[in-house]
Amino acid sequence: MFPAFKKNTNSRTVINHNFTDDELVAEYFSEGNLGIIGELYKRYTHLVLGVCLKYLKNEEKSKDAVMEIFESLIDKLKVHKVTNFKSWLYTVSKNHCLMLLRSDSSYTKLKDRIFHNSILENMELQDQMHPLIENEKELLIEQLDKALNELNIEQGNCIKLMYLENKSYREIADITGYSMKEVKSYIQNGKRNLKNYLISLNDKKE
Repeated sequence: MFPAFKKNTNSRTVINHNFTDDELVAEYFSEGNLGIIGELYKRYTHLVLGVCLKYLKNEEKSKDAVMEIFESLIDKLKVHKVTNFKSWLYTVSKNHCLMLLRSDSSYTKLKDRIFHNSILENMELQDQMHPLIENEKELLIEQLDKALNELNIEQGNCIKLMYLENKSYREIADITGYSMKEVKSYIQNGKRNLKNYLISLNDKKE
């Protein structure tokens, strides 16, 4: 459960629960009443948790991220005059998750396995993918996330378990109930489909 924010005893602000988000944010900017952060948390905890789950793919990490994001608002809302809080909060949440993922090499490892020389036998094709490989990590993460969602359920589950959660073939078989043969097939076909999807994204840019 998210910790309660202590009310700023130096502030005379009384929280009006009928205030709009922007009115609450304006009050916080001028008065600094931490109870307002708690009110915003009550309104948007599910939105932020949804964003975190989308990017982090892990419930416990997502719950921790939600706490970190709302705690960061204590300082952010003192220096930023926010006029569309919901949209701004979504962006803050997304950027926080991408920052966490940048420190996690799982997506980079997945990219490397998809575009490794042993997979891309055609060197001309490998050169074609160079701009994509060299993109910012945020873009790589978003593109891979979209590509993973394009896979069928079986392929997506196996790819995520192996490359994002570092599970072995045997562990994946135990978790999913698929046979070892099925797991290997889903991963092989999933990698091929990921590669094709990412190449198509790169082609659309040109």
